[in-house]
Amino acid sequence: MAKIAADKVREFRAEAKFQRSSPQKAKLVLDTIKGMRVEQALNTVHFSSKKMAPVIEKVLRSAIQNATYVSQEQGLDVDVDDLYVRTAVASEGPRMKRIRPAPMGRAFRYQRRMVHIVITVAVKKAPAAVVTVTRETEAASTKPVKKAPVKRASAKKTAVKKAAAKKTAATKAAK
Repeated sequence: MAKIAADKVREFRAEAKFQRSSPQKAKLVLDTIKGMRVEQALNTVHFSSKKMAPVIEKVLRSAIQNATYVSQEQGLDVDVDDLYVRTAVASEGPRMKRIRPAPMGRAFRYQRRMVHIVITVAVKKAPAAVVTVTRETEAASTKPVKKAPVKRASAKKTAVKKAAAKKTAATKAAK
């Protein structure tokens, strides 16, 4: 049994290959669930009106089941409520070449696209340790910090340049 580092994020994935839809249509649904908690992602996909939504819901449920199964097998402590959708990718699969009859005995070729869907869920890391603020630390943090004065050399240069410009303008007017 391999030991797993405590700081390593556990990922669980599921994929559906050779689905009869275009990658663009699948990406429309996948982009909406990226980064969401699993429960919220399931609700979003379940109530989506897109054609690919049921397929993506099935893949998402499979990834959740993979997480629970692997955690039981390896003795990990994975809570389904702590899972979120880490990645959701739709890549292009092979294309099926088809022929449609055309006028005068000709034929037009077209392609049926396929998509490979990969969804990865991971455990959301717990927030960092809670810092307790005491009166001493609060008083220390509220003391004003003295900042160094900011030098404004550019303002002085512009004043000198303006004065020089006025002198040259006055000499031109006098001539």
